Amino acid sequence: MAPKWRDLADRLAEQIKNGEYDPGAQLPQIRDLVEAGEGSKATVHQAYKALEAEGLVTSTRGHGTVVRQRAPLKRLGIYRYDKAKWRDGDEVAFIADRVATGRAYKRDEQTQTVSRVHASDLVAEALGVPAGSDVYARARLVREGAQPTHTLTSYYRPEHVEGTRLVDPTPGPAGRGGGYRVLYDAGYEIDHMRESLFARVPTADEVQLLQLPAGEPVVELHRTTRTADGTVVEFAVGIHSASRFAWEYDFKVPDSARDREEQE
Repeated sequence: MAPKWRDLADRLAEQIKNGEYDPGAQLPQIRDLVEAGEGSKATVHQAYKALEAEGLVTSTRGHGTVVRQRAPLKRLGIYRYDKAKWRDGDEVAFIADRVATGRAYKRDEQTQTVSRVHASDLVAEALGVPAGSDVYARARLVREGAQPTHTLTSYYRPEHVEGTRLVDPTPGPAGRGGGYRVLYDAGYEIDHMRESLFARVPTADEVQLLQLPAGEPVVELHRTTRTADGTVVEFAVGIHSASRFAWEYDFKVPDSARDREEQE
């Protein structure tokens, strides 16, 4: 005979799989299930821990137990930056990911704070300015519904963005086409990007901000964006919940030997 917590976990799991709880929905509070006669506090807690171990829910202090998304967001590679999306349309990068995954979005699911800060060694080296120089930091938190997915902080030289929408903290992208359209209109058309990724253990602040389940790593992204003449116009650091994204790259395989032959 299965323990009572296992029976409760199996019933809740079946309800989740049948769609009785939508992704992002909060399960009942433990005390509510206790009052409904589902068992003791320890029984319900053990059932919720089992659901979390099975990847069906996430539990965080202050946010309760929430049903996880059924599939991770597709994070497009180079195609999320297609100029036709932001220069000629209004599909900024996080929206491009949602569209590619077939998921709904709202522009105000991106919130931001903008501040003038002293450049760290990392930021200074990327932007090509002395350490400690004043730079603008545009820090965004992106959610899907109530669920945070990632943070992204972009750093800019003041002379590139002073007086533009990129220093406006209004929620949502920086106007039609977002930040890259702002740079484009200011005469800084982006031409080349370099992204580097690595996984690591999250900080305590990141666990709270992204509502991470116990033991989940984050993927940190560093993005350097240049114009055709090599001017760095943005350096960005993103922190992504590892389980909420599937990273996708599609590109032509290089053949440097053939390229050299064709140049000779």
